[in-house]
Amino acid sequence: MRFDKFTLKSQELIGKAQELTSTLGNQQIETGHFLAVMLEEPEGITRSILRKLDASPDTIANEVRAVLDKTPKISGAGAQEAYFSQQAKGMLDKAFSEASSMKDEYVSIEHILITIVQDKESEAARILTRHGVTRDAILKVLVDIRGTQRITDPNPEDKYQALEKYSRDFTELARSGKLDPVIGRDEEVRRIAQVLSRRTKNNPVLIGKPGVGKTAIVEGLAQRIAAGDCPGTLKDRRVLALDMGALIAGAKYRGEFEDRLKAVLKEVESASGEIILFIDELHTMVGAGAAEGSVDASNMLKPGLARGTLRCVGATTIREYRKYIEKDAALERRFQPVLVEEPSVED
Repeated sequence: MRFDKFTLKSQELIGKAQELTSTLGNQQIETGHFLAVMLEEPEGITRSILRKLDASPDTIANEVRAVLDKTPKISGAGAQEAYFSQQAKGMLDKAFSEASSMKDEYVSIEHILITIVQDKESEAARILTRHGVTRDAILKVLVDIRGTQRITDPNPEDKYQALEKYSRDFTELARSGKLDPVIGRDEEVRRIAQVLSRRTKNNPVLIGKPGVGKTAIVEGLAQRIAAGDCPGTLKDRRVLALDMGALIAGAKYRGEFEDRLKAVLKEVESASGEIILFIDELHTMVGAGAAEGSVDASNMLKPGLARGTLRCVGATTIREYRKYIEKDAALERRFQPVLVEEPSVED
């Protein structure tokens, strides 16, 4: 078995399944140990799949744990020497076949989940089936999660549902009444709506002092769109705020930040103009991720901006705009400055 052909998350899963088996005092690593570990990951793909199938991850996790608690325990010298059962070995072998059938180059968590559910002899499979989790159901849900992406590198999970993970939907928040009302910024909101509706140079960048309310203006735009009080060209658009902190957090492997950003931009572009991406502190994109010779994040924005397949609203200060954006002619050419002054007493 070639463990180098497992994704990083799958390799972690195998190690944690071994640890759990030893902790519980079991001698054989069973498919149930794998499923129990997969369900421990709160934001992992297993829980995401189950939620989309209207199956309760917590209920399934409790049922799996109850089965493992009844598994015979050993003590003494052999307690720490857990080994794979024939069933678990077969499951990992079949995961390779599942990956090949999906044209994937690495075995990922979803392949392991699919092979677990197909093993009718295992208690883990019976639990999943009882909750309506089948191979066909998983494959249908994966289309939503993965789209047409194939697994061609050992860290694909970060790229699944990238927008959901790395952005906040201002339009949805506005519809839910979770955004504060924006007072006295009608002119600025109208101006960015006007720029967004143009054919060329249609990416506004809000420029103003820190704290003048640049983000609030974008929230105001989202509220207008949610209420239908916007130009026809912006009707049904979604304003999504890129979460740079989440994009960078935990990116420990080289190129991981770029892969995440690439996945976000791909989802935005594939939405065919439906999404307007808000990038606060736009200047941080210039040089972001550029350590160790990797790609400057702003260079990843430029092709989409040039083609018109990526619609952005940026926000930065005058000083940072001059220092970073103005000096990059290709980037500066794509953005239309919108100056934001401090609100007056009348406003």
